[in-house]
Amino acid sequence: MGELLKVPTMADYMAEGKQPEVLFWVGSAGSFDDRAKKITKAFVKILNKADVDFAVLGTEESCTGDVAKRAGNEFLFQMQALMNIEVLNAYEVKKIVTCDPHSFNCLKNEYPNLGGTYEVLHHTQFIKELIESGRFKVEGGVYKGKRITFHDPCYLGRANNEYDAPRALLKTTKADIVEMKRHKSTGLCCGAGGAQMFKEPEKGDMDVNVLRTEDALKTNPNIIATGCPYCNTMMTDGVKAKEKEADISVLDIAELIANSEEL
Repeated sequence: MGELLKVPTMADYMAEGKQPEVLFWVGSAGSFDDRAKKITKAFVKILNKADVDFAVLGTEESCTGDVAKRAGNEFLFQMQALMNIEVLNAYEVKKIVTCDPHSFNCLKNEYPNLGGTYEVLHHTQFIKELIESGRFKVEGGVYKGKRITFHDPCYLGRANNEYDAPRALLKTTKADIVEMKRHKSTGLCCGAGGAQMFKEPEKGDMDVNVLRTEDALKTNPNIIATGCPYCNTMMTDGVKAKEKEADISVLDIAELIANSEEL
């Protein structure tokens, strides 16, 4: 990622009296978590390469309120959501894309009740659109012969019934895609959803992320692909718990696509 990435803000666009094609909602993980920042950069690289006119909110972006809502604090959720809706509506935002399925689900399904109605896409859906419209081409066979298994994020798959976009993108990498026994609608949660990411697990025989990692390991993969920064953390921790980090990478689909482009 040596090249300079172009990331304009909505304030920049407004100053020029212009409207971008899409607002990129970075999300808390993509903004602050060092690992997730790499996913953000990979996606921006794709947007730049496809000449997508996009902008971010920058410091005007706040947490969607998803975690507060899942943890049961509806009051805090509505406060956070209304603050964001005020900003989004002031900028007359119509279309939003995000790498975080939690933000995707929240913006798409829960903001309309509070006055924030937008077309919301997960980054895998948007990249698929770019490829299908000929704006972006995946070239190079850096992953040819590699075995990739995809872990379905709960808020993309079961909550929003999107199983095809991530798999369509993985196929473009020319890798061998191998499915876990539990996948698509029967996929197991990584253990981070519902605000569980931010608390210690209850007592039991095994952490959920380790159980899910075992599902993935049964496919004998070189790479575990994810479409969510929280899934990425949980699966990475699971791979470490199984002492397989030397053999298996955990990568977001945006990273796989951006890396394919480099060759």
